[in-house]
Amino acid sequence: MTSAPPRFPPHPIRGVRVLHQKQNCAPHFAEIEVDFEPAVEGFAFEVAQELTVDYEPAEALSRFFAAAAVGIEEQLSLPEHGVVIAVRVVLRRARADTFGSHELAFKIAGYLAARKALERTGCPRL
Repeated sequence: MTSAPPRFPPHPIRGVRVLHQKQNCAPHFAEIEVDFEPAVEGFAFEVAQELTVDYEPAEALSRFFAAAAVGIEEQLSLPEHGVVIAVRVVLRRARADTFGSHELAFKIAGYLAARKALERTGCPRL
């Protein structure tokens, strides 16, 4: 008899901070801090109501945050992790830079945040 795969996260994982920065002819810059909370099922992402980011144009931030959510969900969904996703992710802090912030930078930051959270749970398949 095979046991069911573990649920992710098994407990709240708070304060997962990631700084993704690459300086070259196509710079990347994204800094995020997220909390991972157990949920009943599936993947949910939200931005904390009190979050403010000093960045212009402010309209771009929603695209950046959506890209971070995609990165987190894609990383958690990889079959090699062997987990059932049941998580609510809350974006608590973010920083963006005029010359290096874009959707890809935030997506990569999301990937990295998910990996850090998995490491904190001792996920054996990393």
